[in-house]
Amino acid sequence: MPYEVLARKWRPQQFEDVVGQDHVTRTLRNAIAQKRLANAYLFVGPRGTGKTSLARIFAKALNCATGPTEHPCGKCDACREIAAGNSLDVLEIDGASNNGVDQVRDLRDSVKYTPVNAPYKIYIIDEVHMLSPAAFNALLKTLEEPPPHVKFFFATTEPQKILTTIISRCQRFDLRRIPSALLVERLELIARDEGVTVERDALLAIARGADGGMRDAESALDQLIAFCGAKIAEADVLVVFGLVGRQALDELAAAVFRGDVPETIRRVGELDKSGKDMTRLLVDLMELFRNVLIYAHAGENALEVLETQAESAKQLSAQIAPDRLLRMVDLLVQAEERMRYALSRRTMMEMTLIRCARMSQIVSLDELVRRVEALSAGVVEDAGASSDYAAAPAVPPAAVAEAPLPKRPAVAAPRPVSHTPAALPSERRGPPATAQAKAGAPASASPAPTASAPPPAKSSDAPAFPRERRTMQDWIREPAVHKTLEMFNGSIADVQG
Repeated sequence: MPYEVLARKWRPQQFEDVVGQDHVTRTLRNAIAQKRLANAYLFVGPRGTGKTSLARIFAKALNCATGPTEHPCGKCDACREIAAGNSLDVLEIDGASNNGVDQVRDLRDSVKYTPVNAPYKIYIIDEVHMLSPAAFNALLKTLEEPPPHVKFFFATTEPQKILTTIISRCQRFDLRRIPSALLVERLELIARDEGVTVERDALLAIARGADGGMRDAESALDQLIAFCGAKIAEADVLVVFGLVGRQALDELAAAVFRGDVPETIRRVGELDKSGKDMTRLLVDLMELFRNVLIYAHAGENALEVLETQAESAKQLSAQIAPDRLLRMVDLLVQAEERMRYALSRRTMMEMTLIRCARMSQIVSLDELVRRVEALSAGVVEDAGASSDYAAAPAVPPAAVAEAPLPKRPAVAAPRPVSHTPAALPSERRGPPATAQAKAGAPASASPAPTASAPPPAKSSDAPAFPRERRTMQDWIREPAVHKTLEMFNGSIADVQG
């Protein structure tokens, strides 16, 4: 008997076997139990999450000899033919190679024929987004009002390419990426049945590389069994797929959180020399930072990870403030967008982690708020004050706002300054007084300019400003400082609100 790969051997045959898609399986089972079957169903989700498998299980549930039933027997002719892919009443069509109007016209002509030996004639179109707009439009009428014995099951990874007129005629189910914990549990079951011993960290590394896809995880395990035999260690997974170990990731993150730039650069260099993919390293760091951030804000119960990952998140969360970590995640997201166009991915990774390490040493907004509140409350004293200044008791912010401002000593008024204009040019002054007298016109009597008083001589006996004993409260009551604190507190309130 020819060898069957693990992805096909362990393909789900019942609704209970589908991993991580309880919201979909529950809806489909209830629809069968209540006999509320729609004309068309659209399964949307990433690769390897169970779209085609769900369509086949649903088809078996409808065409089983004991059905429609929530639990197809898997033994009747209809169930065996659907599982083998050679049923005459369940037609699987590849949308990439049958995307023209002619193929849709043939499909439209064949729906009027009744099924051969089953209650329903079912069309499963995989990668339906590959159909052309003309083919979609040709399918509209048949999809909206098909014969009572016809059902359409669509599967796609890119729903945005499907016409809205098609989506509105279907019941849409969005499949999620499978969490790492569920992937590890499923891989343990497969390895135990295959007689293979796999380390826990090795399974976690496989789940990280699968990126939420069960088929990818099963294919990776199949490849590792061929590479290692009956015993698989974490080091084998890292060598085969170029991944970074969990401990190495934690140490690199700890160096970034400490702000240790030399150690960060050294570890990135070691990973690059060992052949690790910098893009994959960036994605793993983003996932680790995300776990730490979720743990800091929502606790361990909000994390859908293994115990070892939760413990790492707990230890790292004690080394970094959440607001600084959020800024680091923003830097990693920006780096991921530019990584694909970078000529040197190692350089891009180093520059990004250096920025993250420096970010861990920057004073946060919350710390500034706490310092200003302590300053306004009089908790922090002036470190540069003279030793003869006495320490004053703390004053609450409300008392500072209501306290009267100190009076400054009176200052003498400035001396008057003469603003006598200078002599104007002759052509603008008019004719001279002698010429006006000769002409018989009275001369205008203008007062003689008075000389300004000379400035008072500086005297050594002039009173000087008395030296005051300045306390923290006096400094806060200064008009400029008081107004600045009020404006700053208002800005902080706006930001926090």
